[in-house]
Amino acid sequence: MQPRISMITLGTRNFKRAVTFYEALGFPRREGDGEKIAFFPLNGTWLALYDREELAEDATVPPKGEGFEGITLAYNVHSKEEADQVMEEAEAAGATVVKPMQEVFWGGYSGYFRDPEGHLWEVAWNPFSWISPEDCPGE
Repeated sequence: MQPRISMITLGTRNFKRAVTFYEALGFPRREGDGEKIAFFPLNGTWLALYDREELAEDATVPPKGEGFEGITLAYNVHSKEEADQVMEEAEAAGATVVKPMQEVFWGGYSGYFRDPEGHLWEVAWNPFSWISPEDCPGE
């Protein structure tokens, strides 16, 4: 198995609200997806939105779940200023700031927001990061 993630699929309770949120963040939606699934091509992977109940059924697991689900998504940036800007954009698009941007114990700068469907995103600047502008096509 090669080390990669091809797609991240988020189960949604309100599909239209979720699509609106990610479009407001500037994620480009693939045209022609229909009304039950949305695909957003990212740099090197895809984000998909799909009904939570149907996604659970497909995986043969119960759809119930509240609070922390044991996963976060991360959006790493190149500076503290960019981290602040991304957090502001997420909040303006409808996110709830869970942990404001702040200096963190590991030497970086990060915060968390929850999208309208409850998925946690970390926005982080890591001064020790291996991520460079060359690693992020289109930036």
